[in-house]
Amino acid sequence: MALAHTILVVLTESACSGYDISKHFEESVGCFWKASQQQIYRELGKMARQGWVSHTTVPQTGKPDKKVYAMTEAGKVELLRWFQEPSEPTPIREDLLVKVLAGPHIDRDWLEKELFHRRQLHEHQLAKYREKEAMFKTLENPEPQQQFRYLTLRRGIRYEESWLDWCDEVHAFLAQWPD
Repeated sequence: MALAHTILVVLTESACSGYDISKHFEESVGCFWKASQQQIYRELGKMARQGWVSHTTVPQTGKPDKKVYAMTEAGKVELLRWFQEPSEPTPIREDLLVKVLAGPHIDRDWLEKELFHRRQLHEHQLAKYREKEAMFKTLENPEPQQQFRYLTLRRGIRYEESWLDWCDEVHAFLAQWPD
């Protein structure tokens, strides 16, 4: 999946500034797609050159003018074309898995320390997702857009839970492993 397609999906809801798009990434798509503000602005420039988005300039006092982006008809065509492509799993590139693979050749304390660090990161992220989940659960009749957001959030929750389970599994193995 390209960053451009994620931005197009964000723009299906409403026209947004680059800053608004980056906030949207943090708040709703961050559990499955990460992009910095700089990456988003660079991609918006490319998308504008391809004709997938257009922008209007909004003057601001004391700040640079704001560009508000909207999806064009060409952007809609591209998004529909992309939707029709089959999706493939994203290849995993994970440093911690390489470190665990090297487990027999390194100091166990190093590995335990790294595992503890990663477990804390995943616990923290899971807590953030659970806060968002609690907000979704207060909605009585959620709109379809909110329901689909909730489904992607649930995937993020399961991702973090599986990391915690795996960290616990490795920790249990290390506890039994002879010195």
